Amino acid sequence: MAKLLEGKVAIITGAGGGIGREHALYFASAGAKVVVNDLGGDRHGGGKGGEMAEKTVADIKAAGGEAVANYDSVSTREGADGILWSALSKFGKVDVLVNNAGILRDRTIVNMSDQDLSLVLDVHLKGTFFCTQVVARQMKVQGKGGRIVNTTSLSGLIGNFGQGNYAAAKGGIYSLTRVAALEFAKMGVTVNAVAPVAVTRMTEDLPMMAGAKKDDLGPQFISPVAAFLASDLAADVTGQIVGVHGRKVFLYRMQETEGVTKESGMWSPAELKERWAEIGK
Repeated sequence: MAKLLEGKVAIITGAGGGIGREHALYFASAGAKVVVNDLGGDRHGGGKGGEMAEKTVADIKAAGGEAVANYDSVSTREGADGILWSALSKFGKVDVLVNNAGILRDRTIVNMSDQDLSLVLDVHLKGTFFCTQVVARQMKVQGKGGRIVNTTSLSGLIGNFGQGNYAAAKGGIYSLTRVAALEFAKMGVTVNAVAPVAVTRMTEDLPMMAGAKKDDLGPQFISPVAAFLASDLAADVTGQIVGVHGRKVFLYRMQETEGVTKESGMWSPAELKERWAEIGK
């Protein structure tokens, strides 16, 4: 019996540790050939090295899978091109892209530096855009469709104290996912996103993770959902944002209230105040 991702070539960014590493191992066990991208820096975006990506590749190969390491930064167009080239030069094609790479530089808005803002936007939002663009162009040339799985966040969808930069980037990824799903439909390329909450090296000391355990809220719960979205089982699923909180899986949706329509003329601020509760129902 064929495995879920048998014959597929998957690029997974930020796959040296945490959720990305779990993705890479899971995808490989499901039959995919994996490009393991990781710059090898710390969670704040500092430093780089090949050890993390190479360790993931070694573990995949030890289990009988196929993988290649890539150390390019997703935050530049040249890096995105290099990541795609690793897939094409090693495996000859790309079928799946999982945009997972990320960093944290948490600060309140009044205390945030320009660098804190720029680096987080570069890695998360620009990185997702660059990799999506170069891979989608290749998928269009190949003419056989494809799957793109992005990574957004509760912070970007609902908000979280001290994460204005991260939330702005992740909110942008939500919007980018929705637009790309519309634009790529005619190419047979689906675009979805996961919005995970998990205990990893990036999150383990955050206040929201106090008391959380990997057995209940670890990255291992995210990868089966990503693999589903990356597979032919999800050929009719696109533009969706899938929340994963441990064993709970659900969809995020933009909500519009029923609202109130004024019969004639324009609303005055006083009228809006008077009927605000009704507007919000």
